[in-house]
Amino acid sequence: MLRAFKAASIGYLALSSAFYENKSFLRLFSSQHSVTLAKLQTMDSSKEPAESHETMAEAVKEKTPTGCTEKSPLTSTEPGLLPGETVVNEGKAAILFPSANEVFYNPVQEFNRDLTCAVLTEFSREQLAQRGIRILVPGEKDRVVIQLSEEKNGTVSQESAEQPEVQNLKHEEASEKEVITASVGEKCEQGLRVLEALAASGLRSVRFALEVPGLKSITANDFSAKAAALIARNGQHNNVGHILQASQRDASMVMYEARGKSQRYDVIDLDPYGSPSPFLDAAVQAVSEGGLLCVTCTDMAVMAGNSSETCYSKYGSVSIKSKYCHEMALRIILHSIDLRAAAYQRYIEPLLSVSVDFYIRVFVRVKTGQATVKNSASKQALLYNCVGCGAFHLQRMGKKTSQGKQMKYSAATGPPVGPTCEHCGQKHQLGGPVWAEPLHDITFVQKVLDAVSGNPTRFRTSKRIQGMLSMVTEELQDVPLYYTLDHLCSVVHCNTPPMMQFRSALLHAGYKVSFSHACKNAVKTDAPPGVLWDIVRCWEKLSPVKRERLSETSPAHRILSTEPALQANFEIHEDANPQSRKRHLTRFQENPHANWGPKARANAGGGMAAELEDKRKQFQGKRKKPITHSSELRSFPCKRFRK
Repeated sequence: MLRAFKAASIGYLALSSAFYENKSFLRLFSSQHSVTLAKLQTMDSSKEPAESHETMAEAVKEKTPTGCTEKSPLTSTEPGLLPGETVVNEGKAAILFPSANEVFYNPVQEFNRDLTCAVLTEFSREQLAQRGIRILVPGEKDRVVIQLSEEKNGTVSQESAEQPEVQNLKHEEASEKEVITASVGEKCEQGLRVLEALAASGLRSVRFALEVPGLKSITANDFSAKAAALIARNGQHNNVGHILQASQRDASMVMYEARGKSQRYDVIDLDPYGSPSPFLDAAVQAVSEGGLLCVTCTDMAVMAGNSSETCYSKYGSVSIKSKYCHEMALRIILHSIDLRAAAYQRYIEPLLSVSVDFYIRVFVRVKTGQATVKNSASKQALLYNCVGCGAFHLQRMGKKTSQGKQMKYSAATGPPVGPTCEHCGQKHQLGGPVWAEPLHDITFVQKVLDAVSGNPTRFRTSKRIQGMLSMVTEELQDVPLYYTLDHLCSVVHCNTPPMMQFRSALLHAGYKVSFSHACKNAVKTDAPPGVLWDIVRCWEKLSPVKRERLSETSPAHRILSTEPALQANFEIHEDANPQSRKRHLTRFQENPHANWGPKARANAGGGMAAELEDKRKQFQGKRKKPITHSSELRSFPCKRFRK
């Protein structure tokens, strides 16, 4: 043992003398002490010494700039890697990742992580500005305000253009002692405390540390021992151990223990595999006053109406299978968060709510106020959806009336519909309650959009972020849900008019209309359903439907048998085409690659279940390969067609 100890000491002294003058070694040395001993013990004890030396060598290695998600397979002999591991490069992070499915990772959600970094940067800018701290984002130019009096015929002279810069520099030099700056990768003592409750490999937390300035600490937690060990290694591998702390605990207990006002987190990120409902109660208590809560839901089958009873048990709301199911899913999760927050005299303010690919993502600000919580009932609404024509009506659950300086709260009166639909005579489905207030804070969204547009090389998905946020700013904020043009025309079996002509008809009639980021053919308008059906009737007269083929009890027969009270004007309106469409922004992206949807849950053994893999192969391409002979029905995966 003495001989081994001497050999280890000589090796350590040699390594120290070789890297003593390198600053990255000093940062690594400090980062190793920030990782708790309990988390490091989760690693294999036989590999611990080798891993520590390999991590030191990897820390001083110069990193190549990366702006895309890619897996670069490396051999196990290279420093810092275990057998079978690869390096995943995304943003500025380089993550060690096992080749087996032991830790969850989905490369398609790079857009989710890019958008979160952009939102968190603007939130950090707002919060730290109140504390006298200015954040510095790489690649972002300082905004210089030029007065209109300095402009000459639409142009600015060279002297007037240089003068604000000189004044800005003088102002910075004068206030250098007062204004504190925060850069990426540096620990800010007065910065934000971030918790990623379900971190998996720690990729999101590492990107926060490397790309978001003004952070004091980041706690990356995961209940899996392998995931927690991987988080600790990734923190060392990216030299962010001074900010990033690995944790292996139950996510709910971590948040419940941080309910004290001095222990709360400024930002909490919940991105679970499936539903976040088990963690919402703890999250609304552990976030600080005015803090940011980021929630992702991937159980879209439940929230989109396939299992309404399951949706009620998880979120306290009944989902409906309809064309507006994706926006309804956003309003269901906002209702669930607000309902849990109200129990603790807290309320939410949605900053940004988006439906992307196979998941939804919401960013809400959580505040405390007993008087404001009384408005919670009036912010929720029940939904009446016609099963025949798809017309819907909202019924607020609460009513508030102003009486001078006081506000009176009472139960709402209703319902807004009769026993049957006034347009088609069919019955109504009852859904909700859902969030009936705006989904976004347009002022905040515009700040994020300006920052991403001014620094387009910061994220790989910048074009898609610009297109998505541009559509969000164009949406009607006070109009919940939407119709789809193809569904309106399919009800009466007529041809579908061009979207610009249908939007023009609504604008000529004096109503507002917009697209929705949640659906490509969405028609979000404040016009009542009767006006929409009048426009459809006017369009149907241009190419009439054969009435003898329609059943007298069908919704199409009931709707077309009524003469339109409004004569639609289908001439193109000047405001029919929004700016996002004129500029050809990337609004709805095509599928990135095959099998790009939700990935399989991480398995302790590292492999995917054989039944799930076989089922995916069986259903793959079933619509692209039509059956040409009846004998092939036996091998068709659907039982109904097999019969």
